[in-house]
Amino acid sequence: MKNGLYSILPILAATTGFLAVMADEPKGGAPAATPKHELATFGGGCFWCTEAVFEKLPGVVAVVSGYSGGQTPNPNYKEICTGETGHAEVIQIEFDPAKISYDALLDAFWQAHDPTTLNRQGADRGTQYRSIILYHSPEQHAAALRSKELANARDFGGKITTEIVALKKFFQIGRAHV
Repeated sequence: MKNGLYSILPILAATTGFLAVMADEPKGGAPAATPKHELATFGGGCFWCTEAVFEKLPGVVAVVSGYSGGQTPNPNYKEICTGETGHAEVIQIEFDPAKISYDALLDAFWQAHDPTTLNRQGADRGTQYRSIILYHSPEQHAAALRSKELANARDFGGKITTEIVALKKFFQIGRAHV
């Protein structure tokens, strides 16, 4: 199923300046959610593209681009691009659960990218562009599994390749990449 959000991602990417400096220093660590807010972390290809989609959702407080899901400590953009760090380009979303649910964010995640393409979104190819949900709690894990099961019932035109793994560490992109 191709939808409106997925079809505009290349346009959003071009207008948000994703062609940034190739070498940067990560800030490391995750932004802290306020006591009333929660965090969600998703990878659906280029982080600039997914960031632009989620920033527009009511109840989303902040969206930060970064890397996660790999084994290299403190990776920078140049290292990520080699595909050897194991990290994916991801976004970390701070949201107000009184205004938008984690389930609603998951719905937007499935609509914002093609979860059937392994290690690729549009023209971007490599393990860093894989589809991934990094959960922060057992509740998010259960919700992500349920959501993937529901997504499998949709007509995406192929098998869903999205990984669902526990978030270990989030590395915010460095200033030079912004």
